[in-house]
Amino acid sequence: MKTQNQIKRTLSETGNIEYIRGQLENKSIHLRIELAEEVCEHFGFFDPRGRKQVSGCLKALRELEAAGHFILPESRSRPGPGSPKRLSEPVANPADAGDRVDEVNGLELILVKSEAHMRIWNEMMIGEHPQGAGPLVGRQMRYLISSDQGWLGGFGFASAALHLSARDKWIGWDTYQRMAHLDLVVSMSRFLIRPSVKCHNLASKVLGMSMSVLPEDFEGQYGYRPYLVESFVDSDHYTGTCYRAGNWIKVGMTAGRGRQDRFNRSALSVKEIYVYPLEKEFRKRMGLSADAGLGALTPDQGLERGQWAENEFGGAPLGDARLSKRLVSVVKDKAEVPGRAYSGVAKGDWPKVKAYYRMIDQPEESAVSMANILAPHRERTVRRMMGQRTVLCIQDGSDLNYTNLDQCEGLGELGSNQTGAKSRGLYLHSTFAVATNGLPLGVLHAQCIAPESKSNQEKRPLHTIPIEEKKTFFWIEHHRDLVSLSAKLPQTRLVHVCDREADFFEMFDEQRKSTCVELLVRAKHNRNIAEEPFRLFEAVGKMPIASRVQVHIPRQSARPKKSKQKVRSSRSERLADMAVRYMEVNLFPAYYHSDKKPITLWIVHALEENPPENTQPVEWFLLTTIKITSASQAEKCLRWYVLRWRIEDWHRVLKSGCRIEDLAHKTAERLRRAIAINMVIAWRIMLMALMGRETPELSAEVLFSDIEVKTLWAYAKKKNLKPPLLLGDAVKLVAKLGGYLGRKNDPPPGHQIIWQGYTVLQAMCLGFSLHEDG
Repeated sequence: MKTQNQIKRTLSETGNIEYIRGQLENKSIHLRIELAEEVCEHFGFFDPRGRKQVSGCLKALRELEAAGHFILPESRSRPGPGSPKRLSEPVANPADAGDRVDEVNGLELILVKSEAHMRIWNEMMIGEHPQGAGPLVGRQMRYLISSDQGWLGGFGFASAALHLSARDKWIGWDTYQRMAHLDLVVSMSRFLIRPSVKCHNLASKVLGMSMSVLPEDFEGQYGYRPYLVESFVDSDHYTGTCYRAGNWIKVGMTAGRGRQDRFNRSALSVKEIYVYPLEKEFRKRMGLSADAGLGALTPDQGLERGQWAENEFGGAPLGDARLSKRLVSVVKDKAEVPGRAYSGVAKGDWPKVKAYYRMIDQPEESAVSMANILAPHRERTVRRMMGQRTVLCIQDGSDLNYTNLDQCEGLGELGSNQTGAKSRGLYLHSTFAVATNGLPLGVLHAQCIAPESKSNQEKRPLHTIPIEEKKTFFWIEHHRDLVSLSAKLPQTRLVHVCDREADFFEMFDEQRKSTCVELLVRAKHNRNIAEEPFRLFEAVGKMPIASRVQVHIPRQSARPKKSKQKVRSSRSERLADMAVRYMEVNLFPAYYHSDKKPITLWIVHALEENPPENTQPVEWFLLTTIKITSASQAEKCLRWYVLRWRIEDWHRVLKSGCRIEDLAHKTAERLRRAIAINMVIAWRIMLMALMGRETPELSAEVLFSDIEVKTLWAYAKKKNLKPPLLLGDAVKLVAKLGGYLGRKNDPPPGHQIIWQGYTVLQAMCLGFSLHEDG
């Protein structure tokens, strides 16, 4: 695709201004249009259909004249505001179009070409659209929405906005690339469904129709196909539901400025920006890098040792660019030896240690917060989610015990043992994104709070306490975050997976307010139901077996009784044969929610058949908003729930590998900052281990640097092992360094073996590089 002509930029060059002055001195040029045609011919200003770009050239010449470079011939025409051609009376309201879009007969889009259609379009827009008929700018296309019942509305397309910070960041182009390719973006300047038309799903239907016909119609009129369409939604008056239903992507907000806002007054209302790619590979076709903008990423993209820290933490909004750079440097060092304090990681480099503590010890009110440290990683996580058809957003919490930090300020109370001794620490509550193949995509949202013990003065019954004051509100907050995030992921199905703590009526009530995020929750309560046997668990247990599946049950260590946790027995790792049943159920609210309607859900029951001797069978009851009408759908929900253990694996890497409970800082806020850094390091350790299993055919360079690959090659040669040509081979070698035996019947290496081996590898790399330098 030929890039857009940069007319003004070309004509502004000193030599070209001299050329124009010479043409003006030529007595044969008397009109501005003559000069414009000559300049177009000389500099090759032609559009894709081979026509001279006279209007663009005239505009550039007028701007250069205003800058004092030359004087143009006097204009013979004085452009005025003009009046659009209209009908003599308002457009008649259509006959009843029905309540649903499938009841509309003869629905079609008519490209406005004739004067008669232009008058109808103008009349409707002037009379019924908040912004009237225009004028539209640049290359324009207009459509009428027609039906057998009458005119239902219309569309108007024009040139894209010159500058949109959120759009430009999402595309990933710089100033020069934007100038060269802006003509490939079209703006939907007008979209009208007439106020008299009340037809469900009509807006999303015609929006999809317009995106189907626009590329060919635009090419027929202007000689090329656009790659992207942008549109704007005034969220004070509209919700943008039809855009989300049509797979448009919300990329941010406008600044409230228009094309003519030369003095930054921002007098217009702030609007939501939506984009729709007409060309899937538009960045590649524009010549942008594969990693440009905020497009989809594969799980392995950008994770190489030399780049990953910059990709996942670079540009963190910490209030000072130097702090952001320091954060990246700290992460690079810390990732090499995840379990050690930074003073040990720095290997005696005192300036590095001082720089680390200057960052961690920033004032509590500073921008150095957990959310800001994680912001770049969250952005990359969302991009990895874009590349998936379905993403499991797993939510869970974990206590972090810092009882040994007697002088640490701001810690909360985690509980007390049977002797009454209280433990102090923080409660980490996170949403962890996982692909359906089990690969972790990143940390979406995290809160680290200091729990407060219940006051002795609190006498209110539990059901009268507002949900916002309860610990369970975390689950609703994280669900709301997923709902807001879904606007950026219109082509990705989000399934919110939770354990038994999320089994409360308010959680399911929250989901039905916006069904764009589905829920899959392990049931905790054996609720009463209206039909025999009048109990939920017994009812689904009486359903016929829909299928039998094998499910991998991970090893579970024993846990003694804690303040609010029951004793837990150990469990060996095994493949369990499970019988699967399911049924539809109505979830009725408790009496104190009598104003709420029942919620329709589906329950999946999975029970282990023939468990090992002296072992309790595994039994799960899963409540979901996903409609289940077949055994395969029930099995899919079961397999998705099994992946909930990924977040528990991540907690284990955080605590045992990164040793976050060994951190020692003087305030809880400083602990949160250090925890945030380790959260992403732990995610990468997990991804490294799992990619070695799930995608062993990838190149070893995907996750390992050149020096790491060289060191592994030398190690493999010395030990007579398979060389690390592929990622799976490299990960196994790292596991060997961590103590993995790799016998025939051994399971794949786990996260603990991987991080132990990776620590050994870093020491070997240092020695290898010193040997090479010598």
